[in-house]
Amino acid sequence: MKEATHPKYYQTKVTCACGNTFVVGSTVPEIKVEICNKCHPFFTGKQKFIDTAGRIDKFKARLARTEIKKINKSLPIQENTNPA
Repeated sequence: MKEATHPKYYQTKVTCACGNTFVVGSTVPEIKVEICNKCHPFFTGKQKFIDTAGRIDKFKARLARTEIKKINKSLPIQENTNPA
């Protein structure tokens, strides 16, 4: 069997941006993460729904345009009564 084919295995300290730290096994000595189970909205229950693109407003505007088109199609066509 060949020697030194496997990487060194560490008890790695994982540090989150929120300040939480925990230890896992890994091939790198230290890991820094942006989000963990202590600060992730799914685990904390403090989920925020942010409409950054204005999707709801865009949908309502599109819906209003289609309603206007439906109304305009159902109106009778008026003939030009102005003699020229």
